[in-house]
Amino acid sequence: MTNIDKYEDLLDLFASTNDRESMRLLFEDMFTDAEIKDLEIRWKLMNDLYNHVPQREIASNLHISLCRITRGSKMLKKKDGYVKSYLSNHYDDHLHR
Repeated sequence: MTNIDKYEDLLDLFASTNDRESMRLLFEDMFTDAEIKDLEIRWKLMNDLYNHVPQREIASNLHISLCRITRGSKMLKKKDGYVKSYLSNHYDDHLHR
């Protein structure tokens, strides 16, 4: 099995969850507490960036580097990015689209 096959299998695994509790159980099986915390921080910084919180303020509040924030900023600049679209729908804010 190649790495691509494993990646596809992983995508299938995550796509197979159809409710929050299943996703929670999958996350708890797949990730350590520290990895889940990292995902929470990534999601918080994405929300903050989307809401125009200054990067230095985000870095200070979340105790993370500006380099880490740059990754999130690049994701939100993607014209058809999934996260950007999700956040736009979440905040019912079609001005960012």
